[in-house]
Amino acid sequence: MTTANTANTANTANTAITAITGIDTAELAVAPPPPGPRLPVAVQTLLFSTRRHTWLPKLRRRYGDVVRLRIYPERSVVEIADVELIRAIFSGSNTVFHAGEGNVILKPVMGEHSVLLTDEDQHLRARKLLMPAFHGAALRGYRDMVSELADAEAARWPTGRPFPTHARMQALTLEVILRVVFGVAEGPRLDELRMLLGRLVDVGPIDILGWHNPKLQRIGPWRRYARGQQRVDELLYAEIGERKLAGDLADRGDVLSRLLLVTVDGERLSDVELRDQLVTLLLAGHETTATALAWALHELARHPALLDRAIRAADGRTQEDDKYLEAVAKESMRLHPVISEVARKLTTDLVVGGYRIPAGHTVMPSIALVQGDPAHHADPEKFRPDRFLGEGPPTGTWLPFGGGVRRCLGAGFSLMEATVMLRSVLSRYRIAADRPRPEPAKARHITMVPARGARVVAWPRR
Repeated sequence: MTTANTANTANTANTAITAITGIDTAELAVAPPPPGPRLPVAVQTLLFSTRRHTWLPKLRRRYGDVVRLRIYPERSVVEIADVELIRAIFSGSNTVFHAGEGNVILKPVMGEHSVLLTDEDQHLRARKLLMPAFHGAALRGYRDMVSELADAEAARWPTGRPFPTHARMQALTLEVILRVVFGVAEGPRLDELRMLLGRLVDVGPIDILGWHNPKLQRIGPWRRYARGQQRVDELLYAEIGERKLAGDLADRGDVLSRLLLVTVDGERLSDVELRDQLVTLLLAGHETTATALAWALHELARHPALLDRAIRAADGRTQEDDKYLEAVAKESMRLHPVISEVARKLTTDLVVGGYRIPAGHTVMPSIALVQGDPAHHADPEKFRPDRFLGEGPPTGTWLPFGGGVRRCLGAGFSLMEATVMLRSVLSRYRIAADRPRPEPAKARHITMVPARGARVVAWPRR
């Protein structure tokens, strides 16, 4: 490394440290490591994987807003629950905070070009090429397609008996990705992709073990998963190849067709990049939106007055009605965060909140701890969509889509999707809880889902 490069790296680290802590790098030598539990890695990994929604609040009460954990495979991660520190991390240099490296566990499935797995210039290039497919005008173009699919799904719901809404919302969001994002037309390819992708997104801890172990991929369930993933890739590349030859791309309304038309500095996404971004949109947008909607219905079914207000909004067609349905979705995401934190791997030693964190460690701004903090949200355990009307909660205290330059590109799509789907369900049905006691959350790979599938009873309104 040249002297000039060394100086630039030092300056970058200096700026990031000052932004976060307001102290000089000299304090790195004396700053202590973050506190945290001394349990074995295996025990901490198990607790984090299965009980993080109850374990992390206990750790915060004991150790404070900066807590070191030892979790496989990263070994050393630091949970951050202070809003100011999180804001500084999100706005920090992308050469210091590597989100792509923090998500490396997803690389075998999403691919090395995924916008979630790249950093610095490569990430910025990917965002520029993806952004046009998710701006305001594009979202308005997707709305009618989403509405048509949501109406068709709602019409199939059973009535007068309990059923799990989570499974139905998963089926719906998968259909939206196949038709609105991938743009696959009716036919054998759509049928096969529907079956294969349903398996691909149904990831459990056992499946994840095989992602990074080629030997496991030769046997049992890991072999079946690997073969399914290979077949999905074959079908996606076939779809991309055929779509590139279509003469009506500009008239098509799906995300893939829009991405094929986008250029930045004369460059387009390659076929491999398109494949990686499509799979990323599938994995990032399928489970999260479906789970948020299932939690929303779970809460509305237990709050008749709020359900009445949401039904009136579903029957209306004004901007205010849309805002209320969106507020229901946002409050669901706040009260029941689907993803509990985001990750940034450090490329240099930093002092964060008075503690020294070495390069190579991962800092994890905690979505769940911030959104459940009474200092930011009054009565945080209560479902109150009104908190998202008007000015809404304080900036930086609602984080389901992350923040900074890494904020989820599909945030607007997800909220539009949730609003449309709630309208389709509530304009057709009145829902009720199947039992008085609320469902607890349970861990499902990296997400938190309703333990019983958010079961409700639906009654036709007309």
